[in-house]
Amino acid sequence: MSTRKAAAAPSAVAQYRYSVQWSPEDQEFVATVFEFPSLSWLDEDQFQALRGIERLVSDVIHELTQSGEPVPEPIATQKFSGRLNLRVPPELHRKLAIEAANHGVPLNKYATERLTAQLSG
Repeated sequence: MSTRKAAAAPSAVAQYRYSVQWSPEDQEFVATVFEFPSLSWLDEDQFQALRGIERLVSDVIHELTQSGEPVPEPIATQKFSGRLNLRVPPELHRKLAIEAANHGVPLNKYATERLTAQLSG
């Protein structure tokens, strides 16, 4: 039996996909957000860089809302169909089809298994 309280959903700003990396060119940490590719925040402290980009995203969301413009949906809450169309070189397509046949499974299933294994390992 768990005694942990159910956590409240994070704020809209917290649901975006953030990244903080060291920038050798700037000699500071640069924080970015996937859903707003034109935004970034520099700081000599990585945690302050994250806080800075979160404040900037909050301000941008407020401005977009005030002007009636659409606000990007966090990738974490987006719905995906499960369909993925890839363009691959013909030789790779042939190789995958042969490997799928050798394993006795449809190409789509084989490709899904290979992608899953690649992302899990």
